[in-house]
Amino acid sequence: MPDTASVKKKKTTAARKPKRTAKPQTPKEVPLDPVFLTAYDRYLFGQGTNYKVYQKMGAHRAKLNGKDGMHFAVWAPHAKAVSIVCDRNEWNPTANYMLPLEKSGIFEGFIEDMGYGELYKYAIMTESGDLLYKADPYAFEAEFRPGTASVTADIDSYHWDDEKWMAQRAKTNTFASPMAIYECHLGSWKRADREEKDGFLTYTELAEQLTEYCTWMGYTHVELMGIAEYPYDGSWGYQVTGYYAPTSRYGGPQEFKYFVDYLHMHGIGVILDWVPAHFPKDAHGLADFDGGPCYEYADPRKGEHPDWGTKIFDYSKPEVRNFLIGNALYWYDEYHIDGLRVDAVASMLYLDYGRKAGEWVPNKYGGNGNLDAIEFFKHLNSVIRGRKDGTIIIAEESTAWPKITAAPEDDGLGFTYKWNMGWMHDFLDYMKLDPLFRKDNHNKMTFGMSYATSEKFILVLSHDEVVHLKCSMINKMPGYEVDKFANLKAGYLFMFGHAGKKLLFMGQDFAQSHEWDEKVSLDWWESDKPYNKDLQLFFRDLLHLYRKYPAMYAKDDSWDGFKWINADDNTRSIFSFMRMDGTGKDNLLFVINFTPMERSDYMVGVPHAGRYTLVLNEEGSGLKDAKTAFTASKGECDGQPYHISYPLKPYGCAVFRFSDPKPKKK
Repeated sequence: MPDTASVKKKKTTAARKPKRTAKPQTPKEVPLDPVFLTAYDRYLFGQGTNYKVYQKMGAHRAKLNGKDGMHFAVWAPHAKAVSIVCDRNEWNPTANYMLPLEKSGIFEGFIEDMGYGELYKYAIMTESGDLLYKADPYAFEAEFRPGTASVTADIDSYHWDDEKWMAQRAKTNTFASPMAIYECHLGSWKRADREEKDGFLTYTELAEQLTEYCTWMGYTHVELMGIAEYPYDGSWGYQVTGYYAPTSRYGGPQEFKYFVDYLHMHGIGVILDWVPAHFPKDAHGLADFDGGPCYEYADPRKGEHPDWGTKIFDYSKPEVRNFLIGNALYWYDEYHIDGLRVDAVASMLYLDYGRKAGEWVPNKYGGNGNLDAIEFFKHLNSVIRGRKDGTIIIAEESTAWPKITAAPEDDGLGFTYKWNMGWMHDFLDYMKLDPLFRKDNHNKMTFGMSYATSEKFILVLSHDEVVHLKCSMINKMPGYEVDKFANLKAGYLFMFGHAGKKLLFMGQDFAQSHEWDEKVSLDWWESDKPYNKDLQLFFRDLLHLYRKYPAMYAKDDSWDGFKWINADDNTRSIFSFMRMDGTGKDNLLFVINFTPMERSDYMVGVPHAGRYTLVLNEEGSGLKDAKTAFTASKGECDGQPYHISYPLKPYGCAVFRFSDPKPKKK
């Protein structure tokens, strides 16, 4: 649909009624002089440090000369003129011109009697005299696709009930806490059998159903793909046109606040995917916003991704940095989200990302690092670290760039965590192999621990691994059906035993057979099939085991939390290791067999005498065998002074709980 379609259409977006409301705030009195954006506001914006910039830019209820209405402000530094077009003025670009504010590139305007739930855009006259119709970069809500207008929206009147969650979060040490993340695409998690909005569930429906599922399974956090408004479903939300607007596919801002609030009240954290790396060229979006490079670099060798067909933010401009940093803080402050996962960090850090020789511009030192992006990350992450409220920020960074999670004052980028993409590739390469060939690739499973403490890592099996002919997780596994499920159980146990926080994409915990498709719901019916249900219950037991024992998470970034028993048993493809939390109590011993060979005479070395209680095997934690406690025998094995004998089944999994001996009294 042409971008000008919204110019011709009448109001179609009704005013949102919040699920829980307080009395509307008194509109601000906006005298003609000084303007709504004060000189100080504009100064901070020009420095890139107006961290509450969204409270002044965009559309806000206000009073002017005693009249109620909406105040508008937009940054368009190269524009000849800017006007507000909306239903009230019949989308006439000459009806409501905006006032340029001296030396700031900002235009502001006011429309009397305008309220919430009304469509609008900016009509921007370029230096060449062309007229562009642009959505508001700071809009709090957007029209449901294929419409492209912005919507005036109330984000102030919601009443939050998550005080206990927020207070506890601020006191919690994230590194010593469990983090099992359920990555979710809301539009394809479940669909309703109705025509309205293509059957998308509402934020309210999703809150209640997603909470019920995650609570039952045992996840600690939900990570949402693509929440900021985007025009094309197939982009999954990674080509954003409305950075400040929760996508209208599932409701409005108040409903999304309810979503976060509801999950918090049931003990589940919320992480959002965030895309400061690039933006699409849609006519109503940020690209060439005022007729030329505004939000993007002017030089196409820096300002466009050749592979993705998108624009790259110009991180050298303070106003662009302010737009992005203010946006990150907006999600934390206005929506109480617990973390951001920053998409495509590598594409921001490297000037030659996806480019051939001669297609990129070196930095002033002749290198390939984007110095503007580096400083942007240090600035952003310093602000987030300074909040000290338990909020986190995660980098999806696929290279060996150093110090991703180190503090900016130590020349690090300052992220809280980094996705461990190297571990993911090695793990999947190994798991896809026929067991006959695993003995020659044993190091793919052990290499990750050699660098596990170099960053604060999250182990990920994300959406990117189950699309584009990569196969679903279950269909990556070799062998007959029974082997596939046994393989996947062993793989999941290895993942949760390995150091690092965890992330799994939706559908893989019940082994959905086909690749993820954003156009349809998950195949929930498969979770009732015997093998699928068995794996889902195993994974559920694994999640609850993970949350129960601090040994599995308390020292993820320390060698005090992990120790190999035998990392070199490649001929049998068996891995054995210990996890500890530093207390000496409830240590865990993991043994995992990655072949279909039974080892009825298997012995594993253990550090001391005592009882080793089996708490989970391939059947889950509801162990049928009454004899679950094993007494260690003296005798060297795997370099340890004691050992236990355990009959290891084909693809057998075993986790034993044990404690260190009590110190002898003098």
